Amino acid sequence: MATGGDVDIARTAALFADPARVRVLLALGDGRALAASVLAGEAGLSAQGVSAHLAKLLAAGLVTAERSGRHRFYRLTGAAPELLETLARFSPARPVRSLREGTRAQALRSARTCYDHVAGQLGVAITAALVARRALVTVDGDPTTARRPGDALSAQLPEHPYALGPAASEVFGALGVDVDAASSARRPLLRFCLDWSEQRHHLSGALGAAVLARLLDAGWLRRRADAHRAVRLTPSGRSVLGDVLGL
Repeated sequence: MATGGDVDIARTAALFADPARVRVLLALGDGRALAASVLAGEAGLSAQGVSAHLAKLLAAGLVTAERSGRHRFYRLTGAAPELLETLARFSPARPVRSLREGTRAQALRSARTCYDHVAGQLGVAITAALVARRALVTVDGDPTTARRPGDALSAQLPEHPYALGPAASEVFGALGVDVDAASSARRPLLRFCLDWSEQRHHLSGALGAAVLARLLDAGWLRRRADAHRAVRLTPSGRSVLGDVLGL
Protein backbone atom coordinates (compact mmCIF):
# COMPACT_ATOMS: atom_id res chain seq x y z
CA MET A 1 0.00 0.00 0.00
CA ALA A 2 1.50 3.35 -1.07
CA THR A 3 1.91 6.00 1.56
CA GLY A 4 2.55 9.71 1.18
CA GLY A 5 6.09 10.99 1.61
CA ASP A 6 7.33 14.41 2.58
CA VAL A 7 5.55 17.38 1.06
CA ASP A 8 7.13 18.47 -2.24
CA ILE A 9 7.84 22.11 -1.47
CA ALA A 10 10.34 22.38 -4.31
CA ARG A 11 7.71 21.44 -6.87
CA THR A 12 5.38 24.22 -5.73
CA ALA A 13 8.20 26.72 -5.37
CA ALA A 14 9.32 26.02 -8.94
CA LEU A 15 6.01 27.38 -10.19
CA PHE A 16 6.99 30.80 -8.82
CA ALA A 17 10.53 30.68 -10.25
CA ASP A 18 9.53 31.74 -13.76
CA PRO A 19 9.13 35.55 -14.05
CA ALA A 20 6.55 35.24 -16.84
CA ARG A 21 4.45 32.81 -14.82
CA VAL A 22 4.60 35.14 -11.82
CA ARG A 23 3.29 37.95 -14.02
CA VAL A 24 0.30 35.75 -14.85
CA LEU A 25 -0.34 35.14 -11.14
CA LEU A 26 0.03 38.83 -10.33
CA ALA A 27 -2.47 39.72 -13.05
CA LEU A 28 -4.99 37.49 -11.25
CA GLY A 29 -3.99 38.76 -7.81
CA ASP A 30 -6.84 41.24 -7.50
CA GLY A 31 -9.49 38.51 -7.53
CA ARG A 32 -10.62 38.99 -11.13
CA ALA A 33 -11.43 36.10 -13.46
CA LEU A 34 -9.62 36.81 -16.73
CA ALA A 35 -9.57 35.21 -20.14
CA ALA A 36 -6.28 33.87 -21.47
CA SER A 37 -6.15 36.63 -24.07
CA VAL A 38 -6.42 39.31 -21.38
CA LEU A 39 -3.80 37.57 -19.25
CA ALA A 40 -1.45 37.42 -22.21
CA GLY A 41 -1.76 41.18 -22.66
CA GLU A 42 -1.31 41.98 -18.95
CA ALA A 43 1.65 39.62 -18.59
CA GLY A 44 3.28 40.55 -21.90
CA LEU A 45 3.10 37.00 -23.27
CA SER A 46 2.05 35.31 -26.48
CA ALA A 47 -1.17 33.26 -26.55
CA GLN A 48 0.90 30.07 -26.69
CA GLY A 49 3.10 31.20 -23.81
CA VAL A 50 0.25 32.09 -21.47
CA SER A 51 -1.54 28.82 -22.28
CA ALA A 52 1.54 26.83 -21.27
CA HIS A 53 1.81 28.65 -17.96
CA LEU A 54 -1.91 28.31 -17.24
CA ALA A 55 -1.74 24.55 -17.86
CA LYS A 56 0.93 24.21 -15.17
CA LEU A 57 -0.95 26.42 -12.73
CA LEU A 58 -4.16 24.47 -13.31
CA ALA A 59 -2.39 21.17 -12.71
CA ALA A 60 -0.98 22.52 -9.45
CA GLY A 61 -4.38 23.75 -8.28
CA LEU A 62 -3.28 27.38 -8.02
CA VAL A 63 -5.86 28.56 -10.56
CA THR A 64 -9.26 27.35 -11.62
CA ALA A 65 -11.01 27.79 -14.96
CA GLU A 66 -14.64 28.44 -15.84
CA ARG A 67 -16.01 28.38 -19.37
CA SER A 68 -18.34 31.16 -20.51
CA GLY A 69 -19.29 31.13 -24.16
CA ARG A 70 -16.20 30.57 -26.28
CA HIS A 71 -13.79 31.63 -23.57
CA ARG A 72 -12.34 30.14 -20.42
CA PHE A 73 -11.85 32.50 -17.51
CA TYR A 74 -9.11 31.88 -14.96
CA ARG A 75 -9.08 32.81 -11.30
CA LEU A 76 -6.72 32.23 -8.37
CA THR A 77 -7.86 29.50 -6.04
CA GLY A 78 -6.89 27.88 -2.77
CA ALA A 79 -3.87 29.35 -1.05
CA ALA A 80 -2.53 31.12 -4.16
CA PRO A 81 -3.42 34.68 -3.01
CA GLU A 82 -1.78 34.14 0.37
CA LEU A 83 1.28 32.56 -1.28
CA LEU A 84 1.69 35.59 -3.54
CA GLU A 85 1.48 38.03 -0.64
CA THR A 86 3.91 35.97 1.46
CA LEU A 87 6.45 35.66 -1.35
CA ALA A 88 6.17 39.38 -2.01
CA ARG A 89 7.02 40.06 1.62
CA PHE A 90 10.17 37.94 1.51
CA SER A 91 11.32 38.89 -1.99
CA PRO A 92 13.87 41.61 -2.66
CA ALA A 93 12.85 44.59 -4.72
CA ARG A 94 13.85 44.32 -8.36
CA PRO A 95 16.30 47.00 -9.53
CA VAL A 96 14.37 49.94 -10.95
CA ARG A 97 15.70 50.52 -14.45
CA SER A 98 13.28 53.18 -15.56
CA LEU A 99 11.01 55.91 -14.21
CA ARG A 100 8.04 53.79 -15.30
CA GLU A 101 9.20 50.84 -13.17
CA GLY A 102 9.77 53.08 -10.16
CA THR A 103 6.32 54.59 -10.55
CA ARG A 104 4.77 51.11 -10.75
CA ALA A 105 6.50 49.94 -7.56
CA GLN A 106 5.34 53.03 -5.68
CA ALA A 107 1.82 52.60 -7.04
CA LEU A 108 1.63 49.08 -5.61
CA ARG A 109 2.78 50.20 -2.20
CA SER A 110 0.47 53.21 -2.20
CA ALA A 111 -2.77 51.36 -2.95
CA ARG A 112 -3.43 47.91 -4.34
CA THR A 113 -5.90 45.08 -4.08
CA CYS A 114 -5.04 42.02 -2.00
CA TYR A 115 -7.32 39.50 -3.71
CA ASP A 116 -10.72 41.19 -3.08
CA HIS A 117 -9.93 43.91 -0.56
CA VAL A 118 -7.83 47.07 -0.30
CA ALA A 119 -4.18 46.80 0.75
CA GLY A 120 -1.06 48.95 0.79
CA GLN A 121 -0.87 52.35 2.43
CA LEU A 122 -4.50 53.06 1.58
CA GLY A 123 -5.72 49.75 3.00
CA VAL A 124 -3.98 50.16 6.34
CA ALA A 125 -5.03 53.83 6.54
CA ILE A 126 -8.69 52.91 5.99
CA THR A 127 -8.51 50.20 8.65
CA ALA A 128 -6.83 52.51 11.16
CA ALA A 129 -9.45 55.19 10.49
CA LEU A 130 -12.28 52.67 11.04
CA VAL A 131 -10.76 51.85 14.43
CA ALA A 132 -10.29 55.54 15.27
CA ARG A 133 -13.96 56.19 14.49
CA ARG A 134 -15.19 53.18 16.48
CA ALA A 135 -16.58 51.39 13.44
CA LEU A 136 -14.14 48.68 14.49
CA VAL A 137 -12.77 48.14 17.99
CA THR A 138 -9.83 46.14 19.25
CA VAL A 139 -10.46 43.59 21.96
CA ASP A 140 -6.91 42.80 23.09
CA GLY A 141 -6.03 46.05 24.84
CA ASP A 142 -3.94 47.43 21.97
CA PRO A 143 -5.85 50.32 20.35
CA THR A 144 -3.70 50.31 17.18
CA THR A 145 -3.57 48.26 13.99
CA ALA A 146 0.09 47.37 14.54
CA ARG A 147 1.40 43.86 14.08
CA ARG A 148 0.82 41.76 17.20
CA PRO A 149 3.33 39.27 18.61
CA GLY A 150 2.96 36.01 16.74
CA ASP A 151 1.31 37.51 13.66
CA ALA A 152 2.60 35.68 10.60
CA LEU A 153 4.34 37.94 8.11
CA SER A 154 2.20 38.83 5.13
CA ALA A 155 -0.67 36.46 5.76
CA GLN A 156 -4.32 36.44 6.67
CA LEU A 157 -4.59 36.22 10.44
CA PRO A 158 -6.18 32.97 11.64
CA GLU A 159 -7.37 34.91 14.69
CA HIS A 160 -7.68 38.67 14.99
CA PRO A 161 -8.23 41.20 17.80
CA TYR A 162 -11.11 43.15 16.21
CA ALA A 163 -14.90 43.35 16.48
CA LEU A 164 -17.57 45.63 15.08
CA GLY A 165 -17.72 48.84 17.08
CA PRO A 166 -20.68 50.95 18.25
CA ALA A 167 -20.35 53.28 15.25
CA ALA A 168 -20.16 50.50 12.64
CA SER A 169 -23.58 51.09 11.08
CA GLU A 170 -23.10 54.86 10.99
CA VAL A 171 -19.58 54.90 9.53
CA PHE A 172 -19.96 52.05 7.05
CA GLY A 173 -23.39 53.40 6.14
CA ALA A 174 -21.85 56.79 5.31
CA LEU A 175 -19.62 54.93 2.85
CA GLY A 176 -22.63 53.13 1.38
CA VAL A 177 -21.57 49.73 2.76
CA ASP A 178 -24.36 47.55 4.15
CA VAL A 179 -22.91 45.65 7.12
CA ASP A 180 -25.98 43.43 7.44
CA ALA A 181 -25.74 42.38 3.79
CA ALA A 182 -22.04 41.61 4.18
CA SER A 183 -22.88 39.57 7.28
CA SER A 184 -25.03 37.24 5.19
CA ALA A 185 -22.13 36.21 2.95
CA ARG A 186 -20.89 32.64 3.20
CA ARG A 187 -17.57 33.69 4.68
CA PRO A 188 -16.41 35.41 7.87
CA LEU A 189 -17.54 39.04 8.08
CA LEU A 190 -14.30 40.20 9.70
CA ARG A 191 -10.90 38.94 8.66
CA PHE A 192 -7.60 40.81 8.67
CA CYS A 193 -4.27 40.46 6.90
CA LEU A 194 -0.83 41.67 7.89
CA ASP A 195 -0.01 43.94 4.97
CA TRP A 196 3.28 42.86 3.38
CA SER A 197 4.50 46.36 2.48
CA GLU A 198 3.25 48.27 5.55
CA GLN A 199 3.43 45.57 8.25
CA ARG A 200 0.13 46.71 9.75
CA HIS A 201 -3.31 45.14 9.65
CA HIS A 202 -5.76 45.74 6.84
CA LEU A 203 -9.40 44.69 6.69
CA SER A 204 -10.34 41.66 4.60
CA GLY A 205 -13.19 39.14 4.88
CA ALA A 206 -16.70 39.81 3.62
CA LEU A 207 -16.69 43.34 5.00
CA GLY A 208 -13.36 44.18 3.38
CA ALA A 209 -14.65 42.85 0.06
CA ALA A 210 -17.80 44.96 0.42
CA VAL A 211 -15.72 48.09 1.05
CA LEU A 212 -13.60 47.51 -2.08
CA ALA A 213 -16.67 46.78 -4.19
CA ARG A 214 -18.33 49.99 -3.01
CA LEU A 215 -15.22 52.11 -3.68
CA LEU A 216 -14.96 50.73 -7.21
CA ASP A 217 -18.69 50.88 -8.00
CA ALA A 218 -18.92 54.49 -6.82
CA GLY A 219 -15.93 55.50 -8.92
CA TRP A 220 -13.98 56.51 -5.81
CA LEU A 221 -11.25 54.03 -6.67
CA ARG A 222 -9.95 53.13 -10.13
CA ARG A 223 -7.77 50.27 -11.26
CA ARG A 224 -4.47 51.41 -12.73
CA ALA A 225 -3.43 50.10 -16.13
CA ASP A 226 0.28 50.59 -15.48
CA ALA A 227 0.71 48.25 -12.49
CA HIS A 228 -0.87 44.90 -11.66
CA ARG A 229 -3.36 45.16 -8.79
CA ALA A 230 -2.59 48.85 -8.25
CA VAL A 231 -5.52 51.19 -7.73
CA ARG A 232 -5.77 54.95 -7.29
CA LEU A 233 -8.15 57.25 -5.47
CA THR A 234 -10.14 59.58 -7.66
CA PRO A 235 -10.77 63.18 -6.59
CA SER A 236 -14.28 62.24 -5.48
CA GLY A 237 -12.85 59.28 -3.56
CA ARG A 238 -10.40 61.52 -1.73
CA SER A 239 -13.25 63.83 -0.82
CA VAL A 240 -15.50 61.05 0.50
CA LEU A 241 -12.76 59.32 2.49
CA GLY A 242 -11.71 62.69 3.85
CA ASP A 243 -15.24 63.54 4.96
CA VAL A 244 -16.14 60.12 6.39
CA LEU A 245 -12.80 58.80 7.65
CA GLY A 246 -10.63 61.87 7.91
CA LEU A 247 -8.08 60.57 5.40
